[in-house]
Amino acid sequence: MEQYAAILNYAIPFFMSLLLIERAVAWKMGAKVIHSMDTLSSLSSGITNVIKDVLGLTLVIISYDWLVDHIAIFTIETTWLLYIMAFVGLDFAGYWNHRLSHQVNYFWNVHIIHHSSEEFNLACALRQSISSIFSTLTFFLIPTALLGVPAEVIAVVAPLHLFAQYWYHTRLIGKMGFLEKIIVTPSHHRVHHAINEEYLDKNMSQIFIIWDKLFGTFQAELEEVPPVYGVKRAVRTWNPIVINFMHLWLLIKDAWRTKSWKDKLRIWFMPTGWRPGDVAEKYPVDVIDKVYDYQKYNPQSSMALHLWCWIQFLSVFLLMMHLFNNFSVIGFPGVLIYGLFLVFCIFSYSMLMDRNPYSGWVEMAKAVVGILLAWQQGDWFYLGEMIPFGAYWVIGFFVLSAMITTIFVKKELSVETQRTTSLA
Repeated sequence: MEQYAAILNYAIPFFMSLLLIERAVAWKMGAKVIHSMDTLSSLSSGITNVIKDVLGLTLVIISYDWLVDHIAIFTIETTWLLYIMAFVGLDFAGYWNHRLSHQVNYFWNVHIIHHSSEEFNLACALRQSISSIFSTLTFFLIPTALLGVPAEVIAVVAPLHLFAQYWYHTRLIGKMGFLEKIIVTPSHHRVHHAINEEYLDKNMSQIFIIWDKLFGTFQAELEEVPPVYGVKRAVRTWNPIVINFMHLWLLIKDAWRTKSWKDKLRIWFMPTGWRPGDVAEKYPVDVIDKVYDYQKYNPQSSMALHLWCWIQFLSVFLLMMHLFNNFSVIGFPGVLIYGLFLVFCIFSYSMLMDRNPYSGWVEMAKAVVGILLAWQQGDWFYLGEMIPFGAYWVIGFFVLSAMITTIFVKKELSVETQRTTSLA
């Protein structure tokens, strides 16, 4: 995990620079593809995901190492061909793992965060799950294990395969000629993220589009059908932690409410969106049918509030980089406590982004927890050894943050309440 944290020192600046390039190109083209709160929500989701990955909070039922040791038929020498085999094998496994997440109720909860943005840009690629408790990818790597591809090769290829899926999350690149027949392009992936009936559950390949064409899930982007992005049951929130568990919470409620014991058990493994008949009738859920009539989620906030939420994000980002670069020094369980606290920070300012009236109380709770952590250590996770009075700077920010957030709640939400009352 420490090695993965070190890699992020290079990967994160690279991804951020591409975001800025997309923004500049969009501005030059006169296109609006970046929306402040949506982008902030995407970046915040990315932070929660990398924290979870660095902390190793996903359980692997069967490790790939075990599979290779027990079922490999061949032993292959390490050559460039072996790395190509690993890349193709990983892509094949990724297709089926991705398809599973679209077609089974329980696994959709793991993937909903990635589709939750109602925009389509490089930032939305960073919306990755923190709700995946068990990893299922290993099961789809059985063909690769049978061929004897070593775990060390998969470990090298996996980050490259993941990072190669970033660039095609954009509306600024049109169709790409002959490449459309070989690799996943922005056009293919726009289809995948769309909620139009023509596009649902299509183009689930990750690098090579051939898998969709082989297994019947391919759909070209149609000029007469502009993609509309998001999910059919709109999330209506900027809070990435809430989005990560909202589908699971619906499944839990439906399983509890239905009178059928059969439905209580099978709801988890039914096709995505399936609900017991008695529950669906009594507790209906809004579904977007007319995609071109749907109004995107966009609570109106002042420029000052936008700026403050970005400052909050930047503070969490800097603390995250401190965590990653001092992983071994902080040690366990310090890194776990630190990481979970940062996720709580994201939850807090995301509530303010949603204009939630309880966001002030949550921010105060965050400040109290942060101060107690610093008091218990007599420092802020060894920050004082790097920056003079580092812990005091952090504590000061927590206190200031609670005060400013409370002011925003009183001013902006009271204005909203007055507007709603006058309309009524």
